[in-house]
Amino acid sequence: MKQMLVRNIDDEIAKRFKAKAQAEGKSAEQVLRDLITRYAGPTRSQVIAEIDALRKRIGPVPGDSTDLIREDRDNDEPYR
Repeated sequence: MKQMLVRNIDDEIAKRFKAKAQAEGKSAEQVLRDLITRYAGPTRSQVIAEIDALRKRIGPVPGDSTDLIREDRDNDEPYR
């Protein structure tokens, strides 16, 4: 795992950041890890390209799933 160091953060900003993280039941480090992970994630165009590649691999799906969706939606049984 890599480590990152962020310098020159205003004291008041750091204080508010830590307080907000604590209010959410998280550490400031965990919030930063979450933010960095989300920021470094794939772009919208990359996600669309992955979806298109998956659709191409799978090919067309025959039939109409409307009845299956309605059956599942209207089913009163607890989830298995």
